[in-house]
Amino acid sequence: MRSVLITGFGPFPGMPRNPTADMARRLAALRLPGLEGMRRTALILPTEWSALERLARDLAANPPDAMLMLGVAGRRTRINVETRAVNDARGLDATRHRPARRLSKSGTSERRAAASVPRLRHALTQAGLSARASRDAGRYLCNGAYYIALEALAPARVPVVFIHLPGRGPDSRRPAARTAVALSLVLRALLRG
Repeated sequence: MRSVLITGFGPFPGMPRNPTADMARRLAALRLPGLEGMRRTALILPTEWSALERLARDLAANPPDAMLMLGVAGRRTRINVETRAVNDARGLDATRHRPARRLSKSGTSERRAAASVPRLRHALTQAGLSARASRDAGRYLCNGAYYIALEALAPARVPVVFIHLPGRGPDSRRPAARTAVALSLVLRALLRG
């Protein structure tokens, strides 16, 4: 059985109920053909800069076979499959703490998605969702967690991708069950390599 880690985030300033927490749990519990050979685990990350150190340690100690990370982008109207994360952090977290400017002192300036973004985007569009590739995961905790996961899992060559769910527009109002089914196709595509 192959392991898949699905992350979402807790609440943060301006987002008192983060839909990615519910979506990560829903994906982990989803019963569909094609998902039987996956041990899916949902991890809800606190929206705190200090959580990134724990994430790095946990991933290095127990790497999954694949990782799908979810975040919400309040101003975006379509699903965004993030192609990269940058070694730069900004903004107050849910506990009002500010990060160090660089996420990793010895890390590169950016890290690329460790999965085929065109294939994952195609899986989402085939499921009827409006998805696009994005080069900007922001500088907040979505980008931070993505960068840390890519860095921690690079030695094991684990496929990792970050998907931003839209905060507005038609895709933000789709039933969660429909979005979860579409994201299940991403899980399958991740494990295909």
